Amino acid sequence: MTKPIVSKSNAQWRAELPADVYAVLRQAATERPFTGAYHDTFDPGTYRCRGCGAALFTAETKFESACGWPSFYAPDGADAVPMHRD
Repeated sequence: MTKPIVSKSNAQWRAELPADVYAVLRQAATERPFTGAYHDTFDPGTYRCRGCGAALFTAETKFESACGWPSFYAPDGADAVPMHRD
């Protein structure tokens, strides 16, 4: 799977994305726990990057973690999501 390459300036991203989405995608922010649109959603489908459209996770790998954010036990592909140890 090849990741889409999107080359935009911060000004372009800011103009295209709502402020809260910009903060999450471009500044490593998070939504407040238990408030996101996908927190309680378990509909079938694929979760995609809001910036480039790349597939990140599928609904089949989503689980209830009680942490306040959508949780998945596996990315859509080996290179879909970079992993970082806490």
